[in-house]
Amino acid sequence: MTEDVRLRRGRGSLGLSFFVQGVTFALLVTRIPAIQDRYGISDGLLPAFLAAVPVLAGVSSVATEHLVKRVGPAVVLRWAQPLVLLSLLGVGAGSQMWHVAVALGTFGLSVGALDASMNMLGVSLQRAYGRSIMLGFHAAYSLGGIVGASAAWAGAHWHLSLFASYLPAVVVLLPLAFYGSRFYVGRRDIEDREPEKGLGAGGFRLLLPLCLVMACAYIGDSTVSNWSAKYLQDVLGSSEQLATVPYNVYMVTTLIGRAVGDLGVRRFGAVAVVRIGTLVAAGGFGVVAAAPGAWVGMLGFTLLGIGLCVIVPQTFAAAGRLFPGASDTAVARLNIFNYVGFLIGSPLVGGIGDAWSYRGAMLVPMALVLVTLFHARSFGSEGARYGVRHERRAGDRAVDVGRGGNEV
Repeated sequence: MTEDVRLRRGRGSLGLSFFVQGVTFALLVTRIPAIQDRYGISDGLLPAFLAAVPVLAGVSSVATEHLVKRVGPAVVLRWAQPLVLLSLLGVGAGSQMWHVAVALGTFGLSVGALDASMNMLGVSLQRAYGRSIMLGFHAAYSLGGIVGASAAWAGAHWHLSLFASYLPAVVVLLPLAFYGSRFYVGRRDIEDREPEKGLGAGGFRLLLPLCLVMACAYIGDSTVSNWSAKYLQDVLGSSEQLATVPYNVYMVTTLIGRAVGDLGVRRFGAVAVVRIGTLVAAGGFGVVAAAPGAWVGMLGFTLLGIGLCVIVPQTFAAAGRLFPGASDTAVARLNIFNYVGFLIGSPLVGGIGDAWSYRGAMLVPMALVLVTLFHARSFGSEGARYGVRHERRAGDRAVDVGRGGNEV
């Protein structure tokens, strides 16, 4: 098998993994009201359940940083993804509060390993390609989110049980995930380098601005994931079926933005793309907060998707560029702040919403997302296809599949 073929297969299989996770996560978060009703979880207890998942995922991401030094991220991803799918099925299969607690705990632990290892592989492949492809992987996640949210809408429309809604997805996606895992390509498969030794002295300080950006971006994202359905139903007076739509709209716009985002990064550079995305996302939160009805709220979530979609993939890519010899470690550390954002965002919005108003609560993630503007230069100052000089210096190792008719 030639190097180009192996990279194309690795890229396709990793894209499939992102897609599967998008479906899985959407099926979970868009049915939060149904999960709450099934298990009798009170409004006061719901934020604790929502917070437990990112806490456990963060712990798992820390463990993954050390595990991949022994077995590599491809092996971790190969087994984490099936566990995520099976734990989703467990959420729908239980009947008592402790059942859903165990299922969500398993989901959190497995999704932490999955997210970290997926993005480690994505950063490695982007370096091998020598140009921006990271947004494309996250576009596959967005496509999966659209499919999952649509399936959730169908389940609510036909009044299916959670188990009946989740079972077809698991039956279809589980064997696909196992098959695709045969073709994962990791850093060790691409580069002839010594094993990673960590970020080095002062390394985490250099990574810290990106960690802050990641946390703020996921505070915004978690607001959509965890509260969009409840916001539309309880604040804007929509039906249960319509309440599943904002997340779908959000994922459609993130898909569009990420599908063209790599072209934008290659043309204008990561800094400009991230700055524009930040301003659009902040505007989206403002529209959601002021929306007089459900359809204007939809417009706000549309803007949120367009704006937020570029920030997270470019943050992972920037970490890989900042630490080319320790990209797995950098991604694992950065991924923790994914869950910090979810941990802060969900109870923050819920607490402010209960104490004051959910409209006012939407202004808090708007302000936090704007923090990205102050750290945009951490994404690099050059407009190269990949964004920094070292990839061009390493051109003899990088494989630009865009040349020679091998575009995927």
